[in-house]
Amino acid sequence: MTCFVRFQGTTRHPRGHFPGVFALANGLARDGRLSPAEYRFWRESNDWYDAAYPDPSATDPRVYDPALNPGAVAWFKGTARHLLERVPGYIALLAAHEVPCVRVESADPGRIVYEDDVQVVAVPWVPGQSHRGR
Repeated sequence: MTCFVRFQGTTRHPRGHFPGVFALANGLARDGRLSPAEYRFWRESNDWYDAAYPDPSATDPRVYDPALNPGAVAWFKGTARHLLERVPGYIALLAAHEVPCVRVESADPGRIVYEDDVQVVAVPWVPGQSHRGR
């Protein structure tokens, strides 16, 4: 059985989801809160990830559309070890700025609306919702 892994904040975004580790780090950079060394780490790491795996939005611009796929979020496949092993640097960056981030694992993250070799984008199941017809 495939396990999916996600790193996310502990406070919901106004749209209702928990922002992922990259969104949290990007927010620090956008707000000018990173030191020069932190900024270099963030920029180099984001560039590495951008080259290492596909952007679901480039394949399907509607994948994160809140009307079509409310609450859709990306999950790493547990087999994407080369991607997962670099996440601790982001966790340390967030911790240095007191931005909480937790690791979440699931065998069934929701209705999958995008999938490639290393990740899925899933719309979380609504409590009580039938999982039939995935």
